[in-house]
Amino acid sequence: MVKKKNFIIIYFILIAIVIGIFLASGIAFYLFHKTDDKIQAGVYIKGMNVSGLTKDEAVKLVEEKLNAELNDHIILKYKNYEYYVEIEQFEAQFDVKASVDWVYRLGRSGNIVKDIKDYVSVLMTKINVDPVLTYNKEALTSYLETIEAQLPDQLEQSSFYIDEAKVIITNGKNGAKIHKNELEQTIFEAIQDISYKNAFIDIPTYTEYPDKINVQAIHDDVYREMQNAYFTTEPRMVYAEVTGVDFNVQDVENAIEQNPTADEYAVQLTFIQPEITVQDLGMDPFPDKLSTYSTKYINNPDRTTNLRLASNKINGTVIMPGETFSFNKVVGRRTVAAGYKDAAIFSDGQVTDGLGGGICQITSTLYDAVVFANLEITSRRNHMFVPSYVTGGRDATVVYGSTDFKFKNSRSYPIKIISSVEGGVATVSIYGYRNENDPEYEIEIETNLVKTTATTLVYDAYKVYKQNGNIVKKEKMSRDTYKKY
Repeated sequence: MVKKKNFIIIYFILIAIVIGIFLASGIAFYLFHKTDDKIQAGVYIKGMNVSGLTKDEAVKLVEEKLNAELNDHIILKYKNYEYYVEIEQFEAQFDVKASVDWVYRLGRSGNIVKDIKDYVSVLMTKINVDPVLTYNKEALTSYLETIEAQLPDQLEQSSFYIDEAKVIITNGKNGAKIHKNELEQTIFEAIQDISYKNAFIDIPTYTEYPDKINVQAIHDDVYREMQNAYFTTEPRMVYAEVTGVDFNVQDVENAIEQNPTADEYAVQLTFIQPEITVQDLGMDPFPDKLSTYSTKYINNPDRTTNLRLASNKINGTVIMPGETFSFNKVVGRRTVAAGYKDAAIFSDGQVTDGLGGGICQITSTLYDAVVFANLEITSRRNHMFVPSYVTGGRDATVVYGSTDFKFKNSRSYPIKIISSVEGGVATVSIYGYRNENDPEYEIEIETNLVKTTATTLVYDAYKVYKQNGNIVKKEKMSRDTYKKY
């Protein structure tokens, strides 16, 4: 009985000694680790052992290895086409410093029991921390929208244009659109686990269908009552002529019903011609040149033909206050029947020949003239490559049925477009009337090449307002991304 009692006493004494040693070791650890500037053992960041390193050493190690692993771009693939998404373009980066700060605080909370528990747990099981990946979502979405606009299978909405005595109604075509949220997540995950290097990411797409042809809406847009042109001096105002136009809605609907997949439907128009037109009024109603802009072209016969055809179409166009000018609607579809020739165009990431090639020079020249006239741009997109006739940020591309250039006459008085192509120079001028209702500025366009990567150029374009030579304000017009040749 005495032996048993002695054994129990010895047992408890041994337990007390062990506990004492443990507590002493814990206190010693706490005092040492609290003053040490190293990360504790058993800690990894993105699979890299940072145990025993200072914070600065850990940040340097992880960032250098991540930079070595990270590629500078992601390759997206759609069918046989490849598109590059520059990592720098949407500011993707790992927040390594925050992760290092977090692991450094392990065992340093100030609560000795918790610190010892955390220390032993990490030491026994090890811990791997993934740094938070951040990126500019708006920039990535914008970049993907640019790629979407370059996909070969573009949606083409049904549309119409007037060609002499007919209205041509064109059927729409299905197009490919990008599942942008899904692709953004895939890109994010690929960067997060660094799996994208030397690999392709397939662009997830869905089919978007064109709107059904609305014949009545087209009729309402086309129909006009005849009106003669005239202008007044008190107050000064121009009233453009209106040719009476009409067509039979039922005849068109019957034609569509009989052949719903036809490329286009030609509808005969009936006209009542005005006796006096704006051209008959001459330039008297438009005494002031609001702006002018010129670009040079190389006299390639076919390309020059296309330039002249497009220039002649817009020449003399009068836009009333509040009215929107559509380049595609005024110029119409570029066809062989209309006289257009094959010339160089940007298509599917390369320069190739295409019908109507070169007319974007007229669009771009018009764009700059419109900006200088301080008119409101409502629809404009840059080219895939920087064109030769203007610098980046100052161009405007058009593709009939999918990409248009539009602007609104935001002034209080009508304007008139005068366009010419002659002697290697394309010129567009805007005429109107300067009055107290429209604040007048000297407009300048400022463009800056803000980023250059292995495959892209990024330009910012600003509209600079001046009065008496002094800058009044500056507005950002666009950020445009181009591929390098």
